[in-house]
Amino acid sequence: MAITHLKTAKSEADRAEDDSKVREIVESTLKAIETGGDATVRELSEKFDNYAPASFKLSQSEIEALMAEVSPRDMEDIKFAQEQVRNFAQAQRDSMLDIEVEPMPGVILGHRNIPVQSVGCYVPGGKFPMVASAHMSVATASVAGVPRIIAATPPWQGKPNPAVVTAMHLGGAHEIYVLGGIQAVGAMAIGTETIDPVHMLVGPGNAFVAEAKRQLYGRVGIDLFAGPTETMVIADETAADGELCATDLLGQAEHGYNSPAVLVTNSEKLARDTLTEIDRLLTMLPTADTASKSWEEYGEVILCDSYDEMLEVANDIASEHVQVMTDRDDWFLEHMHSYGALFLGPRTNVANGDKVIGTNHTLPTKKAGRYTGGLWVGKFLKTHSYQKVTTDAAAAEIGAYCSRLCLLEGFVGHAEQANVRVRRYGGQNVPYGGAAE
Repeated sequence: MAITHLKTAKSEADRAEDDSKVREIVESTLKAIETGGDATVRELSEKFDNYAPASFKLSQSEIEALMAEVSPRDMEDIKFAQEQVRNFAQAQRDSMLDIEVEPMPGVILGHRNIPVQSVGCYVPGGKFPMVASAHMSVATASVAGVPRIIAATPPWQGKPNPAVVTAMHLGGAHEIYVLGGIQAVGAMAIGTETIDPVHMLVGPGNAFVAEAKRQLYGRVGIDLFAGPTETMVIADETAADGELCATDLLGQAEHGYNSPAVLVTNSEKLARDTLTEIDRLLTMLPTADTASKSWEEYGEVILCDSYDEMLEVANDIASEHVQVMTDRDDWFLEHMHSYGALFLGPRTNVANGDKVIGTNHTLPTKKAGRYTGGLWVGKFLKTHSYQKVTTDAAAAEIGAYCSRLCLLEGFVGHAEQANVRVRRYGGQNVPYGGAAE
């Protein structure tokens, strides 16, 4: 094997040091919210967002006034995107069936898919107003049937962002708060004097939001660890060129200063063309300040000898977004097992998935794609089993097996739960602590 790194990123040790600093800040901030409640949330909002309204919760009249600021074209676009997300989420929901089976006469087993009862949706927006994130979390929770959906987003340029609030409202949010960062997810999960806590937190965010969700997990459920955006381009010369690869890499690197962007290719010419094109695009991209820092510190170009090596590298990195532009895209679809979402072919791109095409853009980062997929309607549903024994004969038969298996493990009390049923419904005289025969 010959895997060559034409460009490397910040070392794992340096990244771990950054993560450690974030962890400490988040831990102390969440403790402050737990003890200080609304007062601490207000202090944090003033400190980080210079925003302290009379109420962080928007009233119905405030929501209507903000929606009136959205242009007809923007409103139409928001509704179109939300319809795509809803339609795909509904198709996913329709695939999840309640079941009931009778594996033996008189024994009924089943499960029901029950919505989480309250969800807090975080919609990033301090630097870029992430309108699409409202569709992905709020609208998807609505399709799942969650009865209480609250949503929080930071102020944008000193006030609520009309487009984000519109998307939240149309998506089905029952309460909307203009709050950002750790204070938003902390308030939703822990609760304050004015915000009832939720059962689950969802939505992407920066490193601080992702770490806050990690530390709050257990107190509440979370969708997944969705930190800074990651993107990978898997490309060969048959389907892509330097401009296409560079555009797709920088298109995600502009998210933040720590957004990994990786090119994996078997063509040295394509790799070097991409590096040249990235330098050119950074001279004209309006978000070049952000994208260039991400590319400098987190960008990688990995040259492989074969498609098998490209696949191995891609599965090991387990990137959030994986753009595949090769002569064998379906082969990668079949063999990729660790990633957030795949974008297959040069006509497809990650921005489509981020904004409008219908799949969910809240996806696993930091190798979490090895054990979980992204946010989807099923994340808002809990699958609960139930059992029912309907005949005396079944109660006696199952009870006999159960009694013997309990005693095999030494659980006499467990065995007696079974024995009392055998005696009552089977007419057998089973002594205390004895095994039903």
